[in-house]
Amino acid sequence: MPSGFEETAPAGFGWAVTPSDSVELARHTRALLIGGAGNVAVQMFDPATNKLANVTLTGLTAGQVIPVRTKLVLSTGTTATSIVALA
Repeated sequence: MPSGFEETAPAGFGWAVTPSDSVELARHTRALLIGGAGNVAVQMFDPATNKLANVTLTGLTAGQVIPVRTKLVLSTGTTATSIVALA
């Protein structure tokens, strides 16, 4: 029976991201669309430690879609601009 939330389904909507070191996004993303080139720092779950870990994705180009699930796009370490969350 379908759960209503399909992990493999494409994003249904998106919103502009304001990077913050403390304010979480309204929901987990399926991907991030990078509007202006740079780096994006996100917080992700690390199954090896069973904890959250900060990861910086470097060398991203404008127009690139990064398939990443996160609820926190960090301002510290993020240089990319016009980021759109896709969920």
